[in-house]
Amino acid sequence: MSTTEISPLQQAGIPDSPQMRVAIVRTVWNSDITVALTESACREFGAHGVSSNQIDVYEVPGAVELTFAAARLMDKYDAVIVFGCVIRGGTPHFDYVCRSVTDGITALNERGTVPVIFGVLTVDRHEDAVARAGGEAGDKGLEAAQTALLMHAFCNINS
Repeated sequence: MSTTEISPLQQAGIPDSPQMRVAIVRTVWNSDITVALTESACREFGAHGVSSNQIDVYEVPGAVELTFAAARLMDKYDAVIVFGCVIRGGTPHFDYVCRSVTDGITALNERGTVPVIFGVLTVDRHEDAVARAGGEAGDKGLEAAQTALLMHAFCNINS
């Protein structure tokens, strides 16, 4: 981004040091990816004044469990981010897992209580996930934190 461009956070008037509590739920499965996404999100929150004591990180076994954990945490936080990494294999399991977690997180967002940010990478190869977790294809951890900040501001404006 050039110095003349305005970031989405600046456009939305995101204040420094927002008073928000964030839960990050990440999978143990493919933890090299989910830890990288979590670390990136925490750095981005820190850059906007959200301190580490405002962020709690939880782990679940796999992507299907993300919905359950997020549902249990929604009443305690201003935003919940779920991080997972599902890599296509030789069976239809990939499709079932991806559909389950996508539908589950969508249903939680339909409740409208707090935003649940979808940070689940669904990729063909491990290398694709690495590229999206801070590599040449972007940083989905940073983007998830920015989304949480934007949605928190939206909820405060429209409450």
